[in-house]
Amino acid sequence: MLLERIYDEDLSQASYFIGCQQTNEAIVIDPRRDVSVYLDLARSKGMRILHVTETHIHADYLSGTRELAEATDATIWVSGEGRQDWQYGFAGQRLHDGSTITVGNLTLTADHTPGHTPEHLSFRLTDGAAADKPGYFFTGDFVFVGDLGRPDLLDEAAGGVDTRFEGAKQLFRSLRDKLLALPDYVQIFPAHGSGSACGKALGAVPTTTVGYERNFSWWGRHLAADDEQGFIDELLEGQPDAPAYFSRMKRQNRDGPQILGERDPVQELDAEVVKKGVEEATVTFVDTRNQHKVHQGTVPGSINVPVNGKPAAHAGWAYDPEADSRPLVLLAKNQDLAQLMRDHLIRVGIDDVTGYVTSLDGLPVVVPELVSPSDLSTTDYDLLLDVRNASEYVAGTIPGAKQLSAGRVLWHQDELPEDGTIVTFCQSGVRNSVAASALRRAGHRVVELEGSYLGWQAAQK
Repeated sequence: MLLERIYDEDLSQASYFIGCQQTNEAIVIDPRRDVSVYLDLARSKGMRILHVTETHIHADYLSGTRELAEATDATIWVSGEGRQDWQYGFAGQRLHDGSTITVGNLTLTADHTPGHTPEHLSFRLTDGAAADKPGYFFTGDFVFVGDLGRPDLLDEAAGGVDTRFEGAKQLFRSLRDKLLALPDYVQIFPAHGSGSACGKALGAVPTTTVGYERNFSWWGRHLAADDEQGFIDELLEGQPDAPAYFSRMKRQNRDGPQILGERDPVQELDAEVVKKGVEEATVTFVDTRNQHKVHQGTVPGSINVPVNGKPAAHAGWAYDPEADSRPLVLLAKNQDLAQLMRDHLIRVGIDDVTGYVTSLDGLPVVVPELVSPSDLSTTDYDLLLDVRNASEYVAGTIPGAKQLSAGRVLWHQDELPEDGTIVTFCQSGVRNSVAASALRRAGHRVVELEGSYLGWQAAQK
C-alpha cells in the first residue's frame, strides 16, 4: 500500500493519496482545488486515480473533488447521510454508514460520524494484502490530534440556529460508538493540523492513534466517565471566531465548485494597462508583500495578501468574489510567485486573476496611515478596533478597544462607524495590514497602530 499525506500549510489542511501497489489504482481523500500535486504524484508512482472522495461539506476551503475527477475521469464518492438541506447538489456515488470503496486490495469503509457536520463520514482502511482488519482511520474534521472538530460552524457559517448543541451530542455519540469501538493500534489521519479554525487546540504532529486519544485527550476522560454534559461544555467553550468566508465555502461545496480545467500560465501585464485599471477602479490590485513594505507605499485601493504566510486564508478575509467581480492583478516579483499565489487563491474560490506586475513602477502609490503607540493617546479617532480573535481579546487588549476579528470585518461593516477614523491593531501587524487594506478599499479611513498590540505593550514598559 502507498499512503501519502499532502499538507497545505496555508489552510492547515491535509488530503490523502492512497494506492494499491499491486493494481496501481489510487483514491484521493479531501483533495484541494489546485490538483496538479495529485496528478504529479500519480504519474511519479505509475498509478491511476480511479476514485475521489471527501469526508464532508467543507467550510474552510473549496473542495477539489470535482476538479480532480474531471482531470482523471475518476468516480466521485460523497456522503448521502445527514439532513436533507445539506445533501450534495452534484452528481456522484452516495455513501452511507457501512458503504465500501474498493481500490485494488484496499477497502475503505465509511462510518457516519456526525457532530462537526450532519453528513460527516470517516473512513476505515483495511489493507487486504496484509490484514483482514482496519489499521487506519481517516477522520476528516471528526477527530484531530488532541482535539475534535467544532460543532458550531453550522451556526457560525451556514445560518444555523443553536445547532451546536445537537452537534456536540452527536460528536459524543460518534466518539463512543465509532472511534472508541476500534482497537488502540488503529492510526488516525485527520484533515487538519495546528492553525486550522476548524478546532481550537489542534496538535502539530500529523497523526495519532485511537489508544493515545482514548487515554490522553481532553475528551477521553469525559467519555470514560460517560459525562456527556461536561463534554459538551468543554467542547463549546472558547471556540475561535469563524472567518466569514466560510459561509461561501460551505454553500459552494454543497452545490458543487466550478470546474476550472487546465489553465494558461498567468501573464505579466503592462504597467500602463494596470495603471488605467487602478485609476478607473476596474481591477482589484493585490499587494503580496509583507506589511512593512506595504507601509512604505502601495497602490490606492489595493488589498494586502502577503504571499509568505497564509495567502488563501487572508485573501478569503479581505476579498469577497461574490460582492466584487473586478479581476485581480497581483504584485509578484516573478511568474513563479504569481502562479503560486493564483494556486492559493483558487483554494478559497478566488478564480479571476488576470495577470501580474513585478513592481510598482509607473503605478500610483499611496502610503497607508500609521500611528505610533506613543502617539495613540493624543490621536483623535472614532473607534479603536482589535482585529484579533475573541480569545486573544479576552486575554488582554488596549483599553477602550472593540473586538471584531480580521476574518469578519469586511462582512460586519454595520458595526463600524460610517464616517470618521478607525485605528486598527492585531498581535504583531500581519492580520492588521490585511484587515486594514480591506476596510480602506471599502471606503473607511483606517489608521494602523504601528507594531500592533505587541508594539503597544512594549511602549508601556
